[in-house]
Amino acid sequence: MSFTQREARSIIRKAVGRVPEGEEIRHLNIVPMMDMMTILLVAFIYQAAVSATQLTAGTVSLPKSLSDDDLPEGASTVIITKTGVVVSAGKEAKSIVSVANGDVDPAEKEGGATGVKIPRLTNFLSALHHEEDAARLRQPGFDPASAPPPELLIIADRTTPYRLLIEVLFSAKQKEAGYKHFRLIVQRSFPISPAKK
Repeated sequence: MSFTQREARSIIRKAVGRVPEGEEIRHLNIVPMMDMMTILLVAFIYQAAVSATQLTAGTVSLPKSLSDDDLPEGASTVIITKTGVVVSAGKEAKSIVSVANGDVDPAEKEGGATGVKIPRLTNFLSALHHEEDAARLRQPGFDPASAPPPELLIIADRTTPYRLLIEVLFSAKQKEAGYKHFRLIVQRSFPISPAKK
């Protein structure tokens, strides 16, 4: 059975006329979609901050230790990599100065190439220390007299030159920075037990 073009069009028009017309969309509720996007955005920002710290610390090859002391909670961390000195506080990590061939650029040191203090690091740690003090004072029941002094964790590659480590410690120990207690983070190694006979 064959139809002419005119008959086919007529059949299609009749079929379309029999289909009920849908309800017109007058508005679109995007609130649930916005809620979902906000949750995803917060999750992505958090993950990016954590990943940045892990990526920076992951480039450091730690020396071995037999110690298993617990780390203080919420302590700030200085990470000395082969390419820079990074300060990590909470979930954020910020590169302070760059490192090349195991040394900070002499222009970044007070006194040039023979200098020991890195002013940019001292100033950043000073601001960080003041933020930590303000946060502690806001805690209910906090007694400044009995509180332990703030600690600074230092993560350094096992190939980090001793002079660079001294420069970072010296910069953090300055009066304006205010850190007096340090922990050098090392990788824990387990002692080899003697073979049983």
